[in-house]
Amino acid sequence: MSEHEGPHEGQEPEGRPEKEGHGAGGERHSGEGHGGMGKRGVTRPMGPRQHKQHGPEHGGKKGHGGGHAMSSEDRKKMLGMHHAQTVWVWWSIILLGVWMVLAPLTFGQAGMRVEPSGGRDVWLSMEWRVRLMGGSDVLSGLALLFFGWRSLKPGRPLSQWACCFVGIWLSMAPVLFWAPTAVSYLNGTLVGMLVIALSLLVPGMPGMVRYMKMGPPRPPGWTYNPSSWPQRAVMIGLGFVGFLVSRYLAAFQLGYIDTIWDPFFGESTRNVLNSNMSHSLPISDAALGTLAYTFEFLMGFMGSPARWRTMPWMVTFYGILVIPLGLVHIGLVISQPVVVGEWCTFCLLAAAIMLPMLPLEGDEVVAMGQHLVQAKRRGESLWKVFWKGGEPEGSQPDERDPGVQAFPEAPVKVVRAGLWGMSVPWGLALCALLGVGLMAVPGLLAVQKPASAVFHLCGAFIVTASVVAWGEVFRLARMLNLPLAGAVAVLPWVLGGGGMMAKVVGLLAGVAVAALSLPRGPKRESYGSWDRFVR
Repeated sequence: MSEHEGPHEGQEPEGRPEKEGHGAGGERHSGEGHGGMGKRGVTRPMGPRQHKQHGPEHGGKKGHGGGHAMSSEDRKKMLGMHHAQTVWVWWSIILLGVWMVLAPLTFGQAGMRVEPSGGRDVWLSMEWRVRLMGGSDVLSGLALLFFGWRSLKPGRPLSQWACCFVGIWLSMAPVLFWAPTAVSYLNGTLVGMLVIALSLLVPGMPGMVRYMKMGPPRPPGWTYNPSSWPQRAVMIGLGFVGFLVSRYLAAFQLGYIDTIWDPFFGESTRNVLNSNMSHSLPISDAALGTLAYTFEFLMGFMGSPARWRTMPWMVTFYGILVIPLGLVHIGLVISQPVVVGEWCTFCLLAAAIMLPMLPLEGDEVVAMGQHLVQAKRRGESLWKVFWKGGEPEGSQPDERDPGVQAFPEAPVKVVRAGLWGMSVPWGLALCALLGVGLMAVPGLLAVQKPASAVFHLCGAFIVTASVVAWGEVFRLARMLNLPLAGAVAVLPWVLGGGGMMAKVVGLLAGVAVAALSLPRGPKRESYGSWDRFVR
């Protein structure tokens, strides 16, 4: 796992033996303490030993939270050292640029062209799909050659960012242009992920050495760090599994495979993916979900264990991608039995993967928001802090974090650390089960519309609200179950479409959900000023 900017934050445990490697210009550096990667050029520029060297006796001044402010000359020197250690990244991007320029000539776009599933009309003709994909590959390759070459010289963050944006475009182009062959889709998306990882995740955010504020990683008043690697590892794992599930659905919609397997609902998955609801979008909704999951699991690697403070902009964008867009994704899946009248196992699985990501990411967004509020109160520029991070005022060391490197020896301990901030009250667990049961009522009791729609939608939203409320920072979300419980208890009697048994089941389930949602349940962690909202 990448340790982006880890040593920036002074995260090397005290007393750990350090092996020395050789940095730029023959200088020795203590990079081996972080997974033994120093000699392979992926250590961060401020290893713990350099960090200590830049104290007051070396021209630095003591900063907040026990960090040390560095002079501009020190930072420039560190930037040069870091660039020398990671220059292989930019040569790799140049090689990928050559690969993309030659890709249309090597693989071509003439053979094995496919049309989207279900006879779907797309906004581009086959001829234009071929031209645009080939042109995109060549131009993207040339851009990688140009900006990769420029990035061989240190101090050119704009060129380094440009490489990252080319990687983002390479991931998007096969979706937007309905890549006519499976090879062109696979090549574009894989090279795009490689470019993003090489330009941003491995060397760290371009130019950040010049302004980053060092300091401890745990937010003020918190009992754990929501940006720790165990916390993010769970998100990365869920995002990657969601990527694999969505890619399978996308392969069918884009026409690369002729059949789609569903272990429970048979042909229903095919009907859902080829429905008018799905075809109403100009691009494949499954491919769009794949793209979203791609960015989600890649962004999980980005930033140091203090990224809630050092990179508020990134946490904000990550939070938007996971929480509101995740809710939209879940809402679309929830609507399938109502709008389409069919179920899709892998669509439900994709939504089930996204659902726990909402509370898991919520605590990091809250910590970032607290930091911005506190910075504003101190009179700092909110715009500057948002883009460049702020001082570690009140931050504390994170002695509790076991570190993701302990996973082979203590997997249970690391997984538990990844789930800090989540607790499952028995009442909300039962609410989630009742929600699943309500979704099954129309099939079990032959309920017809409009009552069936009430059971489907209210049951699914009860599951969603209950699981989101498992996150302690979102515990108040359980109150959303109260109007949902009222709807499922009353509406089947008013709207009709179900027998007496279904109406009674809805009434009893609604009363049970409302009663079970009232208790707050346990609160195991502290969240600083956010504690007053955990009730």
